[in-house]
Amino acid sequence: MDFVGAIDQGTTSTRFMIFDHAGREVARHQLEHEQIMPRAGWVEHDPVEIWERARTCIAAALHAAGLTARDLAAIGLTNQRETTVVWNRHTGRPYGNAIVWQDTRTDHIATALTRDGRGEVIRAKAGLPPATYFSGGKLQWMLSAIDGLLADAMSGQAVFGTIDTWLLWNLTGGASGGVHVTDVTNASRTMLMDLATLDWDEELCEIFGVPRVMLPAIAPSVHAFGMAISPGALGAGSAGGSVPGGVLIGGVLGDQQAATMGQACFAPGEAKNTYGTGNFLLLNTGASRFASPSGLLTTLAYHLGTGAPSFALEGSVAVTGAAVQWLRDQLGIISGAADSEDLARKVDDTAGLYFVPAFSGLFAPYWRPDARGAIVGMSRFHTNAHLARATLEAICYQTRDVVEAMTADSGVRLDVLKVDGGVTANDLCMQLQADILGVPVSRPDVAETTALGAAYAAGLAAGFWAGTDELRANWRESRRWEPSWSADRREAGYAGWKKAIDRTLDWVDVG
Repeated sequence: MDFVGAIDQGTTSTRFMIFDHAGREVARHQLEHEQIMPRAGWVEHDPVEIWERARTCIAAALHAAGLTARDLAAIGLTNQRETTVVWNRHTGRPYGNAIVWQDTRTDHIATALTRDGRGEVIRAKAGLPPATYFSGGKLQWMLSAIDGLLADAMSGQAVFGTIDTWLLWNLTGGASGGVHVTDVTNASRTMLMDLATLDWDEELCEIFGVPRVMLPAIAPSVHAFGMAISPGALGAGSAGGSVPGGVLIGGVLGDQQAATMGQACFAPGEAKNTYGTGNFLLLNTGASRFASPSGLLTTLAYHLGTGAPSFALEGSVAVTGAAVQWLRDQLGIISGAADSEDLARKVDDTAGLYFVPAFSGLFAPYWRPDARGAIVGMSRFHTNAHLARATLEAICYQTRDVVEAMTADSGVRLDVLKVDGGVTANDLCMQLQADILGVPVSRPDVAETTALGAAYAAGLAAGFWAGTDELRANWRESRRWEPSWSADRREAGYAGWKKAIDRTLDWVDVG
């Protein structure tokens, strides 16, 4: 058993990656899934489609590498966090589409919690502000909107999970005995778990009207979650895939916590930024939990199964890579994500144009569900190239917003920003990030650290790696970008960004 596999189930796609002992990629297979948007502000996924994609990706990656299940020491699982699924434990059928973390239909719930003071209870216990982002409000909405669901939940027939729980339940047998478990990192994103006890909290469940019986058990991130069922018991399925039988599922983490492990941020004060559909910057704070007066989240970084869990401060940005997809899918000014760099390089700057992609409101550090996207500073001089460059700059300015808040909360000033995720393949965007922050930006040899971190967790559970020192030794830098802007240009650009942010606020009525 010379390899470890990892399911990386993201907002727009699912992939299965295989790594060797040195943390090098051996094979991968990736498939996109449909983004369902039935009305403005609503974003949904089909849970069955996601499960089928996962099965297909596992089989295809193993086939591409010429491997079988016997070559895998363990499988890790990482997932888009907060996305909410409810299904029947006896039939395995979901009660509807999954409600995605980007979805804003629960803005009235979040606003009411803030207004009546219950939001402070949530902040104190769960480390999170009441926001549309998190799972608790989505689950409350489903329980009230779907006929018969509340009764089924109270009787134990209907069960809840984030995507990790849904996939884990199916991987380990589904309706025929699948385990109903999540890990602490995903549980910490629900507004239902108390960070002090690492367990579901009765008061928080009561706030959201959630029957505790429908919630999964909570386990450490490194844990023997169960064994994948055999292909014979599952069958090929309509997607033509299967899962390997008899392989330990040994690690589960939310995607950003997995990337923290993949970047070997195991010491307090170490930070990483992942660029995907959104941006997520995590600062490891070790065993200490810090409340954030600056708009950051207190969350779990990971729990290795022994000793104390590690916490983090997190800055979550809703729309970064998704803004590039918007250029492609809605505006049609590029044919693929890579084209954004070529188009943006046609101009030397944005000529005063700013694009704030607040499609789902603003997340950290603002937490303003009333905000909506805006393009400001336009004149007839501007072209699609200026808009493409402004989109890349928006990714970087939103990261700076989070870094400024993190510095204010922790007193830690970054010497270098470790980056990962798909957008880091855009060299211009990474150069702009160094320019806008004023610190070097470092990309590792394995840019897809989300999958790598899940593999690390699973490998630790299986004894494939002995400990975190061995994982840290695997980290290698691929490229570094140094700042090139003057301090005056940097600060003038950021001042313009803050003015653009102001133009997005109070655009819609919420609550």
